[in-house]
Amino acid sequence: MQKRITNNWMKKWLILLFLVSISFGKVNCPSVSNAYPILAQQNYENPREATGRIVCANCHLAKKPVDIEAPQSVLPNTVFEAVVKIPYDTQIKQVLANGKKGGLNVGAVLILPEGFELAPSDRIPTEMKEKLGKLSFQSYRPDKKNIIVIGPVPGKLYSEIVFPILSPDPTTNKEAHFLKYPLYVGGNRGRGQIYPDGSKSNNTVYTASVMGKIKKVVRREGKGGYEIIIEESSEGREATDIIPPGPELIISEGESVKADQPLTNNPNVGGFGQGEVEIVLQDPLRIQGLLVFFASVTLAQIFLVLKKKQFEKVQLAEMNF
Repeated sequence: MQKRITNNWMKKWLILLFLVSISFGKVNCPSVSNAYPILAQQNYENPREATGRIVCANCHLAKKPVDIEAPQSVLPNTVFEAVVKIPYDTQIKQVLANGKKGGLNVGAVLILPEGFELAPSDRIPTEMKEKLGKLSFQSYRPDKKNIIVIGPVPGKLYSEIVFPILSPDPTTNKEAHFLKYPLYVGGNRGRGQIYPDGSKSNNTVYTASVMGKIKKVVRREGKGGYEIIIEESSEGREATDIIPPGPELIISEGESVKADQPLTNNPNVGGFGQGEVEIVLQDPLRIQGLLVFFASVTLAQIFLVLKKKQFEKVQLAEMNF
């Protein structure tokens, strides 16, 4: 009897541990489809291709605007902010992975010159920390601290993302120089249309695989979506196209379709954009020299005016004499 009670107790504990482990995995291991910066990090050594295109455009096919604001010049070893703006209508909803509608997330990648990097938390001013909120930044790769990614984060809260940047000091970093540098940014809102393996997400248009007549439209139970059975006009064979939950059908049974003709609408309301801005790493000695030059010119002008006044007084005195 006691052995049976012990076995039952052990079974309950095992079931409880199993449920806890599942819950822990769901909380701490988010789906890759929901964490789109990870897809780029896993598949591309560098997010900016030789053509200048940022690789996010390979999955986010629609083009949308993005803007970046940064100071024209910064001093070495100082913290400054680069503001990335990802505008969109916050009232619109996108198709989620389960086919339901939800809000858009945003994400961005900021490509800095070599030597520039994310500012340490103890160097960020209090005012800037308030602008950052609860954002969590990360390097694109451990050996690429000059490339920073963020997202996905709720677009309603973070349509403007502030990046805290630390400039290099050429006196200690020999690879840094007092020059003009470009900053590249890519920003997207909403889910992508294609995964890196080439498969489509449910946030894109689905087309007919063959030419023929739509014989049957079957709603898939459980999984959601549709099966479109097309009878080929040439050989009379049947082809089945699977439509995942999310896109809405724009065809019906008995309708003739051509190959690659859209079977659904385009549910995508997001997109990707990229931009760039230039920034100067300014030498403090140059600024000091410029200030000294301005001061000397100002003093020279003052002395010139005083000398002229003195000369005019002397001339006037001689004329009166």
